[in-house]
Amino acid sequence: MIRIFNHYLHRRTLLQVMIDLGLIVALVLALSLGPLGDAGQGIALPLLAALVLAACVFVINSATGFYEYAHNRTLLQSLARATAGIVVGLPLAWLIFGLLPAAVPGRELMQLAAMGGVAAVFGQRVFFAHSKAQSLIRTRILIYGAGPAAQLVAQTLTQSDPHAEIVGFVVGPNETEIAVSSHEILKSDRPLSDLARDLRVDEIVVALSERRGGSMPLRQLLDCKLSGVRVLDISSHFEKSLAQIRIDHVHAGALIFGEGFNQGWLRTVVKRVFDVVCALVLLSLALPVMVVTAIAIKLESRGPVFYRQVRVGYNGKPFEVVKFRSMRSDAEGDGKPRWAKANDDRVTRVGRLIRKLRIDELPQLINVLRGEMSLVGPRPERPYFVEQLTQQVPFYAVRHSMKPGVTGWAQVRYHYGESVEDAKRKLEYDLYYVKNHSLFLDLVIILETIAVVLTARGSR
Repeated sequence: MIRIFNHYLHRRTLLQVMIDLGLIVALVLALSLGPLGDAGQGIALPLLAALVLAACVFVINSATGFYEYAHNRTLLQSLARATAGIVVGLPLAWLIFGLLPAAVPGRELMQLAAMGGVAAVFGQRVFFAHSKAQSLIRTRILIYGAGPAAQLVAQTLTQSDPHAEIVGFVVGPNETEIAVSSHEILKSDRPLSDLARDLRVDEIVVALSERRGGSMPLRQLLDCKLSGVRVLDISSHFEKSLAQIRIDHVHAGALIFGEGFNQGWLRTVVKRVFDVVCALVLLSLALPVMVVTAIAIKLESRGPVFYRQVRVGYNGKPFEVVKFRSMRSDAEGDGKPRWAKANDDRVTRVGRLIRKLRIDELPQLINVLRGEMSLVGPRPERPYFVEQLTQQVPFYAVRHSMKPGVTGWAQVRYHYGESVEDAKRKLEYDLYYVKNHSLFLDLVIILETIAVVLTARGSR
């Protein structure tokens, strides 16, 4: 993992981005350097066009989910995404290089090269996603512990990172409950540093169920770190690997004295400017869709087009959120709030479609312009559920330390919540965002939101 502006990115993802951008730029420069150098025109304009196209391809790859792990994606699904990317990318390549002045030598040839570069990017993305080549980037991990906590670390690594190779478990001196199989346990009297060196370990995760009474060999772990092996405790592991803060493996002291949770004035100003600019652009682009949606809602059922509901916002202050109505007008006729569930019979036909495409959330851009919401942040919840969750879920009130968002880290990483347990899991992603939020992470979330909308993941 590589940390960029407080957000962790896998080395594989960064390598993919660099290959994609470099492939397009290299193909264009290879064809343009010769004739342009002879003509004395320079390569500034073709290089700029190549960078713009590479940025567009990056957005397409992000929006289609090509930078996500491919272990849960079939070859047919990857081919479908590549086809969609090519359908959008080839005309973009032709248009961007077609805007170059006619006096630029070899413009038509560069157009073809750019289109070939786009096709090559999506072709190699499918190849590497489903070939053995991706297994070359592996991280060898030793887990110090063999109890339930260590088992949880192993399970999450197996599910989330196909490039992680668990070399084994070391039983802690005070562990009484062994949760992993005996053949996975490393039995050795040698110091951890020697064991890590012999097994070529890249990372050690300390996952002890019992950490009192000298259960951790601190000197040995320090020796491992000094020899170049990364050493993480279980909470840092989840933050780095899963981009979440597990509330069952973190304590208040770690949140108080650790890094993050910075709410400086500069970040506040940058975020506000970003919110206003993006909200105005999105409203202008989405206006035709919003008009059609309003007409469809009115034609299908009686009741208002917009649905207004009190939610809890920044510092726990209530505000009225605005959405397109997607349920019957009598959805909560008895006045009792309910969790939204899959295949909810209260949702109308138009409502089911606009929920799947997230169109029902577009009016919340008005809340953003009012300053009640941000474009990215924890989703606002109803006061009834906030009171309930604050009592049942530790650290729940932390999410109110910043403005709620139209979209958020929990929304792109977890399905739609319909229970207290779901709210707990989503809070773990919200805590990660509150701790590590930055403009870079906001852009990542917006790109992943596009992917969520295109694939209709987690809709209700």
